[in-house]
Amino acid sequence: MDKLKILVVDDESRMRKLVKDFLVRKDYEVLEAENGEQAIDIFFSDKNIALIILDVMMPKMDGWQVCREIRQYSKVPIIMLTAKGDEKDELYGFELGVDEYISKPFSPKILVARVEAVLRRTTGADEEPIEIGGITLDKVAHIVKIDGESIDLSFKEFELLSYFIANKGVALSRERILNNVWNYDYFGDARTIDTHVKKLRSKMGKKGDYIKTIWGLGYKFEVD
Repeated sequence: MDKLKILVVDDESRMRKLVKDFLVRKDYEVLEAENGEQAIDIFFSDKNIALIILDVMMPKMDGWQVCREIRQYSKVPIIMLTAKGDEKDELYGFELGVDEYISKPFSPKILVARVEAVLRRTTGADEEPIEIGGITLDKVAHIVKIDGESIDLSFKEFELLSYFIANKGVALSRERILNNVWNYDYFGDARTIDTHVKKLRSKMGKKGDYIKTIWGLGYKFEVD
């Protein structure tokens, strides 16, 4: 089986080497880019990149610009690295379609754990499509259809809908959703969840009403 390919984008060569060394030990193939423009060139010249680790602050083209450019054409998972700890930046990143968000300094082992968690979900084993209330969710193809029509979901929106469907009828707190969908203890603002739910509901049209708000707690997925 071919190694999964990861693109590491950071203008600090020491940081790229650190991340690369830990990923190579886990048998990933690592490509490097030292600025945003180079990252774009590499990504569009290699169609087999499974995940991008992307620094925010870079010369020529910053991480936000790179993310916007790639999201026009691809849903490849993106883990954003930043020196900033402002929750507004995190919310902005999630709005752009960032899948994970890690502040520097960080533990390389934690970064690798996040990488593995994301890739497990994006390269999942064979599973039959799930059909419920006019929604068809295919985890293998990473496709969601509403009444037979495909809808365009980001990676995190897809994971959020999958989690809701798997827990149909269960009242889910925001904390529980964060810990399961984001796959780690998240200490940021609960608006991260609310932002994703709002966008998911909008894309689901009338089926978005299946996601009920439980005031003071979180959400519940119920099919009428």
